[in-house]
Amino acid sequence: MWKKRIIILASIIILFLLIPYGLPLIFALATAVLLEGLVSWFQKRFKFSRLQAVISAFLFYLLILIILGYNLFATIVKQIVNLSQNTPTYVNDFYVTAILPLIKMWEQYSQTLPKDVIKSTEKTIENSVNSLDSFLQGILQAMINLITAIPGFLIEFLIYLVALFLISLELQKIKTNIKNHLTLETTKKVTLVIHQLTKAGVGFIKAQIIFSLLTFLLAFIGLTILKAPHVLLFSLIIVVVDILPILGTGSVLVPWGIVAILQQNELFGFGLIVLFLIITVVRRIIEPKVYASNLGISALASLISLYLGFKILGLIGLFVGPAIVIVFETLRKANIISSNFKI
Repeated sequence: MWKKRIIILASIIILFLLIPYGLPLIFALATAVLLEGLVSWFQKRFKFSRLQAVISAFLFYLLILIILGYNLFATIVKQIVNLSQNTPTYVNDFYVTAILPLIKMWEQYSQTLPKDVIKSTEKTIENSVNSLDSFLQGILQAMINLITAIPGFLIEFLIYLVALFLISLELQKIKTNIKNHLTLETTKKVTLVIHQLTKAGVGFIKAQIIFSLLTFLLAFIGLTILKAPHVLLFSLIIVVVDILPILGTGSVLVPWGIVAILQQNELFGFGLIVLFLIITVVRRIIEPKVYASNLGISALASLISLYLGFKILGLIGLFVGPAIVIVFETLRKANIISSNFKI
């Protein structure tokens, strides 16, 4: 018995170690599971064979990816080209309206300040400039790394598509082979766990789509009211950085607002900061309710997991916290973890 447990434990450890190297295959498996309902629908509705149904579902999924990807890419490129054409004007305006007035103010005040204070202030400014230069160089390096990573991404995406088609084709056989190695009781537990985790996974994706659409809508409306340039592009940028665990809407709106205030455009600058506060507050209000309705956990459990996850792990904890609760609830429903105890 103990040998079997050691083998199972070793297999789980090896599987976790291989996960970073097999992400395209994992995503392909997850997508195949999600598309299985569509494959079954094609089989029942049009009396297709398994091969015909898989080809139909795969082509439908691929068509959606192409349409969404093309329109998103074309819109972003158009907005970026437009922005790049106006960038020299923006930089010149920022220098004239923000930097030059600060330099003149400093020249006036520096005449009445002690030399030690002047040297200390100039040293602080120099360090700030160097930090800003390093930050900009980091952004440039990140953009270069992103561009150089595109060929590798395309290769992995191709592997993902091929794996998705093959896994979809063999999914029923894979399920049968797995069941042949499991007892009836274990099969019931595994089926329940997979069903709950799949349901939670789909719910999580739905929740993130809802959050992204809400963020985009609020940003688009707010930037339109403030008469910001390139509203569509910046709304998309805000959504993208909001999805990333380290950044967030504040990494776009707050610096933009500060720059606008330095340019003597206080109304626009404070408007951007208020927009950031509105998006943040609305997100925090609806997050527990959306997670509760889509992930199958209570609003209180969602709120506690979000709060503790954020406190312990930071922004990434907003994803990890609910995930831990979901896994625990799934294992408890499958009687793998028992919570029926008394003190």
